[in-house]
Amino acid sequence: MTSEPKAPSVAPVPPPPIGLFAQVIFGSRWLQVPLYVGLIIAQAVYVLLFLKELWHLVVHSFDASEQQIMLVVLGLIDVVMISNLLIMVIVGGYETFVSRLNLSGHPDEPEWLSHVNASVLKIKLAMAIIGISSISLLRTFIEAGNLGTTRSNFTESGVMWQVLIHLTFIVSAIGIAWVDRLSESGQRKGAGHG
Repeated sequence: MTSEPKAPSVAPVPPPPIGLFAQVIFGSRWLQVPLYVGLIIAQAVYVLLFLKELWHLVVHSFDASEQQIMLVVLGLIDVVMISNLLIMVIVGGYETFVSRLNLSGHPDEPEWLSHVNASVLKIKLAMAIIGISSISLLRTFIEAGNLGTTRSNFTESGVMWQVLIHLTFIVSAIGIAWVDRLSESGQRKGAGHG
């Protein structure tokens, strides 16, 4: 039996020491943790709101008109979309700005988390806000038949402002995506010349 010679073990090189000021600045990212805990509490409030609205839908389903049921269902969808937005901000923001969650390989790891960075998070948030705004605008359009009556929850100028705000969200999202695309192409060109 011949034994193969073992390679000499190489001790890992310790990282260079970090100055106190740099440690304080880098450690300040942990100040965001209470903010994310607050968003988790807000998520719990939205779950309660969803359950309350769902209960009202079930209890009043035989008394309500189709339009009323549709408005409640749109409200439920709105709550779910806002809840999804909260999850993106909580998980993506923590992973991007505070610390790694080390979820790789976990069966419940969100698909988008593996490639999340500040740019991806901005675009995903912009798209979620547009979706939420769309649901809100759809609810307004369904109730638009009541404009000018005492049953209306909206005025004509209120509807106009909702549409303008929604269009502003869309233009902003397009602008964010465009700037992100420009910065990515600039980085690729810079890497190609380096």
